[in-house]
Amino acid sequence: MPWRVLEHAERSWNVSIAAERRPDSPHWNLVFSFRTSDPGQCSVWGTYPLSSSSKAALFAQAERVSNSDLVTLLTQLLG
Repeated sequence: MPWRVLEHAERSWNVSIAAERRPDSPHWNLVFSFRTSDPGQCSVWGTYPLSSSSKAALFAQAERVSNSDLVTLLTQLLG
């Protein structure tokens, strides 16, 4: 089940969130996955400029990311 659903470029995009931590860092980074409902379409992944030492705090911050900011990130990833 998607975390959010966005409309962009005449497509519906299912957005999922994840947290990733690099081996040399104590901080978790926020990552979004964008996937259309079109058959055979791959996911597009992008790191968002939010990080935290707590994964729970990072997901709480993600709730405040606007749909407009997500569309901007998606546009950059597709461009």
